[in-house]
Amino acid sequence: MRRRDAALSLLAGLAGCGGGGSGGEASASTPAAVAPAPPPAAASPYPNYNTSPKAADATGMADNALQIAQKLRLGLNIGNTLEAVGGKSETYWGNPRITREFVQFAKASGFNAIRLPVSWNPYADAATAKIEIAWLARVQEVVQYCVDADLHVVLNIHWDGGWLEEHVTPEKQVAVNHRQKALWEQIATALCHVDGRLLFASANEPNVKTAAQMAVLMSYHQTFIDAVRATGGRNAWRTLVVQGPSTDVELTSQLMTGWPTDTVAGRLMAEVHYYTPWNFTGMTKDESWGNQFYYWGQGNHSATDTAHNPTWGEEATLDTMVGLMKARFIDRGIPVIVGEYGAQDRSSTLTGDALALHRRSRTAYVRTVTQRARAAGLVPFYWDTGSLLDRNSNRVLDAPLLAALMDGAR
Repeated sequence: MRRRDAALSLLAGLAGCGGGGSGGEASASTPAAVAPAPPPAAASPYPNYNTSPKAADATGMADNALQIAQKLRLGLNIGNTLEAVGGKSETYWGNPRITREFVQFAKASGFNAIRLPVSWNPYADAATAKIEIAWLARVQEVVQYCVDADLHVVLNIHWDGGWLEEHVTPEKQVAVNHRQKALWEQIATALCHVDGRLLFASANEPNVKTAAQMAVLMSYHQTFIDAVRATGGRNAWRTLVVQGPSTDVELTSQLMTGWPTDTVAGRLMAEVHYYTPWNFTGMTKDESWGNQFYYWGQGNHSATDTAHNPTWGEEATLDTMVGLMKARFIDRGIPVIVGEYGAQDRSSTLTGDALALHRRSRTAYVRTVTQRARAAGLVPFYWDTGSLLDRNSNRVLDAPLLAALMDGAR
C-alpha cells in the first residue's frame, strides 16, 4: 500500500480506537512484592490522545504471554531502519525501506518473529507530542507486513534521541512520563485493531544503574502499560514487554525486584539484551584496562594471538547470566525476551587463519547464545542491521552465521 493511501486509511481508523476497561485480574506472578512508583499526577502539557475509548475486545487475543513465548523460536531485529534519527527517514542510516518481500524473506530464512525498533520523537510535535499521521501509517504498514506473513512482531520506542533512555532520573520523571503517555496513547490507538501477534515494548535500553533510577524506570513502564490498556479494544489484552535496567542481565537481576501492575493477568514479558563479553561483541580498540577479544568459545582460542584471547565471558558466564533470568522471571511464570544479541565481524581487522578462527568464534557465539537462551525458556532476537540478510536483493549475506542461528534455535 502506498504511503498516501496508508495515511488515508489510518485517518479513517483513528476514530473509535481508544480506551475502556480490560477486565481480568492483576497477575500474582511477580518477581517480588515491591510495587513500582506511581506515575506523577501533575497536569500534562500534552492533549489527551485517548479520545475514543473502545470496549475490551479479546478477539484474536487468546494467547497470553507464556503461550506467545512458547511459539517464538527465533526473532530478527530489522535494525538501523525505522529507528534512524537525524533525517526523519527510515533510509537515513543507509538501509532501504522495509518491504513486504523482505519480511517474507526473513520468514523463509527461518525467523518466526520480528523486532521493529522505531523512532517516534522526530515525528512528534515538540509542543503537543502529536505524531505525524504519515509516520503512524508507515509503521502500521510494516507491522501489517509481519502479521500477513504470520510473524509475531515486537514494536518499541527505541533510543529515539534519548528523551526517555537517558533521563531515568527523579528530576525528569514528570516530563518523561507525560511524553511516554502521549506517545503510547497514539501508537496504541493506531494499532489497536491488530491481533495478538503484535506486542508493544516500553523502551529499548533505559540507562539505569541504581535502585533510585529503577524506581523511576518502573514508573515509566507503569505509564506505558496504563496508557496502552486504556485505549481498549485488543490493547486491553495485548502482551506488553518491559525492559530491565540498561537491559543488562546482572543489573536486572539485582535491581528489578518489583513488577508493574496490570489489569489483566499474564500479559507481561521482561526484556534484556546480551552483548557479553563486550570485548568480543562490540569493542573496537584495545584499551589500557583490557584488550579486544577476537576469539570466543571452547576450542577457539588462538595459539599465536594470545593477547586477544578471551579472559572472561565465555560459556560459563553465559550459563550464569541465563540462569539469573531463569530464576528471576522464567521460574516465576514471566517470559523473557533477549531483545538483542550478536557480535561484530572483524574482517576489516583480521586476515588469514586469524580471521578464520574469529569467524568460527562468531558462529559459535551466536549458536551458543541462541541454544542456551532457548533451553532456559528465553526468546532470542538476533540484532541485524543488514549484514546477515541483504534487504535490497533479499539474499543471505552470511550463510555460516545464519546456519549457526538456526542450529541454535532447534
